[in-house]
Order: sequence, then structure tokens, then C-alpha cells
Amino acid sequence: MRVLITGGAGFIGSNLAKHINRHSADTDVRIIDDLSTGFESNLNGTDVQLIRASVLDYDALAGAAENVDSIVHLAAIPSVPRSIANPVASHAANATGTLNVLEAARQAKVGHVVVASSSSVYGSNPNLPKSEYDWIRPMSPYAVSKLATEGYAIAYQYAYGLKTLAFRFFNVFGPGQAADHAYAAVIPKFLDAALNDSPVTVHGDGLQSRDFTYVETVCEVLATAVKNQTHSVEPVNLAYGTNTTLLALLAEIELQLGKPISREHSDARTGDIRASQADSSRVLELFPEVQPVALEEGIAKTIAWFKQMNETEGVA
Repeated sequence: MRVLITGGAGFIGSNLAKHINRHSADTDVRIIDDLSTGFESNLNGTDVQLIRASVLDYDALAGAAENVDSIVHLAAIPSVPRSIANPVASHAANATGTLNVLEAARQAKVGHVVVASSSSVYGSNPNLPKSEYDWIRPMSPYAVSKLATEGYAIAYQYAYGLKTLAFRFFNVFGPGQAADHAYAAVIPKFLDAALNDSPVTVHGDGLQSRDFTYVETVCEVLATAVKNQTHSVEPVNLAYGTNTTLLALLAEIELQLGKPISREHSDARTGDIRASQADSSRVLELFPEVQPVALEEGIAKTIAWFKQMNETEGVA
């Protein structure tokens, strides 16, 4: 079997490539990534074929899709704040990029495509937990671009018979997630600051909640979807119904580090949703064999990775 991972040098993509290498040695992994947000070093020790190109380069993408059984489309410009700063770039990478992937798959007769949407599509809907059948009100250009991502995937299933599956990711975290840029996710930012004895920045009151999902859990679901060619005419939440405030997250990190973490509060960010928790009924139904990693265990593994990276950089 051969799988193509778009954005495969990024955080989730590189973890997925490693997961497939470990658990499915007979699967060939091909990656297309322009390395604009991912890093080739993320693939060190990984058995993959890397094509350095953007999903906006249709010719390169079409070549990458040849003789592929399944595509996992993760390439995107992530981050709500980044999309507010540059909405056109987010639309191009996330919406047009997805259309290119699906069209390349159709032309190359690829049988199965998984795409990454986002919990941000729920937007201003206050319901908890958030069901795939709830109404949606995107609050940022990023959320709109991700709604287009899943919409195109589902439309290609209806229009062309392409087996597709759109996952709504909820705050994925774990080893390999960069902390050293302006749009870094909250867990790596918190851990990087705490391990360097710097204050963490909390946007708003810290009582906003998220459904944090450990990256290895996400990779196991993605790999199983590829193996079984799982498809759906509805999007699927890829999270397991946790509801953790940022203050509770900080308390857990303090507990595991065994020291207090100083914090500075700033204004809430435009486009951020107040509360996020997945209704996990559908992912449990489709992937009953996957046992999600608990938040506490995932934080411990992520802390261990950060400490190892700090030690390695210290030696260098």
C-alpha cells in the first residue's frame, strides 16, 4: 500500500509518518510539503519519500498522487490569528489547496482521501459537547477555510464517488509541536515558558476550555482510517470529549513539573471560541479499537520530549 501525506513534514504529518513506519512496515509513505511551516528535520529517521512542493503547485501535486492508494491531506496554514492577519493566504492554502488535492486524487484515480478540518468551524455555537450535526458559525477566516476543506471533500464524495473522510481536529498536542513562533499552540507555548522559568501568557481570563487530543491518538485514528479506507458523508470529530480550561491545564503542568508557573494575562484574542468539547460518539463508533491517551499521560510525554530537546540544544 502507498499513502501520500500532504504537509507531512509538519507536526501531525511527521508523527503520522513515524506511526505508519512503526506499525505498518509494508506501507510506503510519500510526502509533499513545501517546508513553509514544517521542517525536514521532523522526518529524521523516518522512511519516506519527500517531494518539496506546495499543494498549490498542481503539477507537482498531480505527480505526487500517481499510484497512491490513499491521501491524508494535512497541508494548511494553521492558526486563527494568522488567518486574521492574512486571510487570503489562509484561503489559498486551505481551501484552494484542498480542491487541488481532491482534483489530483480524482484524476489519478486515488480511491480514498482523508482531510483535516477543525473544531473552529463550530464558532459561536455555545452547545457542549459539540456534535457534527450542530449548527456552525465560523468566527475567523481560518474557520471558514476549514469549512471549505470538509465541504469540498464531502462534495467530491457525492459528485464523483471518491471515498472521503473529513475529520474535525480539536487542539492536537504532543512531541514535535513547535513553540518558537508567534502562532504556536497553547501547550507548547506554556511548556516552553515553564521549562525556561518565564511567565506564560494567558489570553483572557483563562477559563476558556479546549478538548486537548494527544497526537499519537490522532495518528492511530488516521492510520486506521487509511488501512480500512473509512469514509463518511458527514464530518467526524477527532477528539474524545474532554473539557479542560487553560487554568486547569496550567495546574496540571505545575503538578507534573513540581513548581509554580508565573502567568501574565492579556486581552482575549479575536476569533477565539470560548469553549470547546467534542461529542465523540461518531469517532468511537467508527474507530472502536482506538484507546485515546489521557491528557495527563500526554502532557507527561510532551514534557519529556521538550526536556530532551532542551538537553540536545544545550549540548549543541
